[in-house]
Amino acid sequence: MCLVSILLEFGYMREGKKKNKRIKISKRAKLNELRFYHLKAKKKMTSPNPEVRFRYKLEKAKRKEAWLIEMLRKFEVPKAPAETYDPEILTGEERHYFKRTGEKKKRNYVPVGRRGVFGGVVLNMHLHWKKHETVKVICKPCKPGQVHVYAEELAGLSKEILIDIKANNVILFYRGKNYVQPKVMSPPDTLSKDKGLEKYKYKQSLEHTSQFIEKLEEELEEYQKHLARYKKAKEDTPKDSVIDT
Repeated sequence: MCLVSILLEFGYMREGKKKNKRIKISKRAKLNELRFYHLKAKKKMTSPNPEVRFRYKLEKAKRKEAWLIEMLRKFEVPKAPAETYDPEILTGEERHYFKRTGEKKKRNYVPVGRRGVFGGVVLNMHLHWKKHETVKVICKPCKPGQVHVYAEELAGLSKEILIDIKANNVILFYRGKNYVQPKVMSPPDTLSKDKGLEKYKYKQSLEHTSQFIEKLEEELEEYQKHLARYKKAKEDTPKDSVIDT
């Protein structure tokens, strides 16, 4: 009896496993489902009611915004614990001298483009510091106030001295009197060149999507106000008196 019960239980478990298996959908069923959603979306897009069209576009844009935020989270690099270092103190004369020296050297610069600050930027700074005491970091394109964020980030990654931030989005750095080139010139807690470009594309798309959502919300609000005014005007108009014949 014991053996029979074990066999029955084993058979029951196998049946249960079979039931839990994912049901495969045929290619035709998938196509029919996609066709159904496509027709449903088309119906909303071509709806004579403007509110239905606005709400469909808004819902679609918000889904895209949530997806882009989720994709950008993948590019968040865990920051390494900050190393303690003693920054050198420069006198006013020294700061002025290095500022003038950095401005004169036109070829001694590192560009920061649409990728932003990534490992290659810090690497190029250290390569310039092999032969020069100062280096210029040119930020183009750069939004208002973004140059200060770049300056703080680069100062923390390179562990060197920020001399000046120019009005034309140019940052001047000094390598320091006791400068020693690190073994790893590209910090591990930064993105690569390809990842930096990919992040920029998602960021740009998110910015445009957010602006589109704001525009749609404003249009929907204006339409609802217009409807409310129209209903109120319709209610306020007196009904025509019926003339008895």
